[in-house]
Amino acid sequence: MDDEEARQRVLDAAEALFYERGLQAVGIDDIRAASGVSLKRLYRCFGSKHELVSAYLDRTDLRWRSALAEYVSAVGGDPREAVLAVFDWLGLWFAEPGFRGCAFINAHGELGEVAPDVAAATRRHKEALLAYLTRLAERACPGAGRALANQLLLVVDGAIVTAAVHGASGAAAAGRAAAAALLDAAEHSRAARLHRDQQVIRS
Repeated sequence: MDDEEARQRVLDAAEALFYERGLQAVGIDDIRAASGVSLKRLYRCFGSKHELVSAYLDRTDLRWRSALAEYVSAVGGDPREAVLAVFDWLGLWFAEPGFRGCAFINAHGELGEVAPDVAAATRRHKEALLAYLTRLAERACPGAGRALANQLLLVVDGAIVTAAVHGASGAAAAGRAAAAALLDAAEHSRAARLHRDQQVIRS
């Protein structure tokens, strides 16, 4: 086994254990045992548990957002349906065995500001998700993208927390309905604004 394979095995083990049990409950010996990588090699790949946690969060962010974007892009070209597809994907994720909520909300809840790198990784993840939702929202309702995306992010995070805490199978569907209502309101507001602008031009 070369160092790259060892690194991936350690990350795979860390991902499973950190997500299932939490960052603080999992020790390096747990990861060593689960990965089958010797302690010496593990520390050659990751100089500390802190470094391993950062790598775990970075990889989780990339994989999570990539899976979401791939699902949404497969929906097709309708901008409104693309926004709603976010919640369809969440529903599939919530139904997966071992679902325990957002890895970043969990990590921030455990360590918060006492671990600046964890707090920064959480902010980066949420900011990247907000940027993605902004692009979707802007295509669905031009001119309202950022404001609508801020609302959608609240619905997304609320659905994730509800599903994790209450095991609510309907959390994604409820989030989808809320997102549809937000889209309707944004479109109504946009249509009213365009109508007012046309009235001003005519006068």
